[in-house]
Amino acid sequence: MKQNNISRLVPLMLAFFSMGFVDMVGTATNYVKADFALSDTMANFLPSMVFLWFFFLSVPTSLLMNRIGKKKTVMLSIIITALALFIPLISYSYPVMLVSFCFLGIGNTLMQVSLNPLINCVVKGDKLASTLTFGQFVKAIASFIAPILASYLAVKFNNWMLLYPIFGIIAIAAVLYLGFSKIEEEPSASTGTGFFDCIKMLGTPSVLLLFLGIVAHVGIDVGINTCAPKIIIERLGLPLSEAALATSIYFLFRTLGCLSGSYILSKVETRKFFAFSVILMILSMAGLFFMKSLTGLYIAIALVGFGNSNIFPMIFSKALLSRPDKENEMSGLMIMGLIGGTIFPLLMGVASDAAGSQIGSVLVVSIGVIYLAVLSVKFLKTKE
Repeated sequence: MKQNNISRLVPLMLAFFSMGFVDMVGTATNYVKADFALSDTMANFLPSMVFLWFFFLSVPTSLLMNRIGKKKTVMLSIIITALALFIPLISYSYPVMLVSFCFLGIGNTLMQVSLNPLINCVVKGDKLASTLTFGQFVKAIASFIAPILASYLAVKFNNWMLLYPIFGIIAIAAVLYLGFSKIEEEPSASTGTGFFDCIKMLGTPSVLLLFLGIVAHVGIDVGINTCAPKIIIERLGLPLSEAALATSIYFLFRTLGCLSGSYILSKVETRKFFAFSVILMILSMAGLFFMKSLTGLYIAIALVGFGNSNIFPMIFSKALLSRPDKENEMSGLMIMGLIGGTIFPLLMGVASDAAGSQIGSVLVVSIGVIYLAVLSVKFLKTKE
C-alpha cells in the first residue's frame, strides 16, 4: 500500500516542480528588459500579468474543480503552463511575452488551487502536512535552478530562451505521467465558493489585515525576485548573466526557510516566529538601501529570502483558524491575496523610473515589510 502511494506521489511531485516554473518570471523579466531596452515600468508589466489572475480565477477554479475533478484541473493547469513556455519559441517579442506570462499566470492559478487538494486524495491524516511541505520544497528546486540555468545558457549558448523548451518538455512529461496515474477522488459535496461571499468577508477588520498581509508577502516575494539582479547591476556594474545569481540566492534561502520552518514552528510560538521573520526582513531592507559590496547585498537578499519564506503559511493558518465555519471562503480569499504579485512590480517600476535608480523599487518593497511589521503586532497580541 505504501509503495502504491509513493508511485502515485511521484507524478504529483513532478506537478509541484512544474508549479515552480512561475518563479522564473523575475529572471525572464530582466532578460526581456535587456533584449528590448524596456523601462522598469514596461518590464514590470510582465510579472504583473502573471499574478493578476490569482485575483480573478482562484474562486472560479474551485468551481471548475468541483465540476471536472481535481486531477483533470491539475492536468489542465500543466497543459496551460506548457503552452505558456512554447509560445515565445514561435515569436519572441514584448507583446508575445506578455501573452506568455498571462498563460503562465492562468496555469499557475489553476495549479495552486487544485494540486494541494489532489495530494489529499493520496495522503491522509498526519502525513498530509509533511507531504505538502515536501511538495513546496520540490517547487522551490525549480525556482532555485531557473536563474542559474538561464545564466548558463546565456553564457554557453548566448540564448537564455533555451530555458523555455527545457521547462516545457518537463511540463509535458508531468501531464502525461499524471494522466496515466491512478488517483481515486471522492465526489465533491461542495457547491463551490461564491466570489462575492469572499469579498464580503473583507468587511471584518481582522480578515482585511490578514488579506493585506498576503498581498504584502507575495509583493515582497515577486519584488525581490525581480529587482535583486537590477540592484547588483546598478551598483556593481556586473553583467546580467552574473547578477541573475542573486535571484538564486533569494530562492536558496527561501527554500532553507521552508525546510526549517516546519521544525521551528513546532518548537516556537507562531507569533514569536512571525516577529523574528519580520525583523530579518527589516535588516534586509536596510542592507538593500545602503550596501554597496556584493557580499553585503547577497546577505541582504538572503535575509529577506529566509524571513519571507514562512509568512504565507503563518498568515494562512491564522486566517483559517479565525473562521473555521467559513474555511472554504477564507481559503479562496487568501489565495486572491496573491494579487500582490501584480501590484508591487507595477509600483516598483514607476518608483524606480521616477527615482532614476532601484532605490525606488526597494522603497516600495520596504512598504510591504513595514506593513508586515504592523501585522506582527497583531500576532504578538494573540497567543495560540
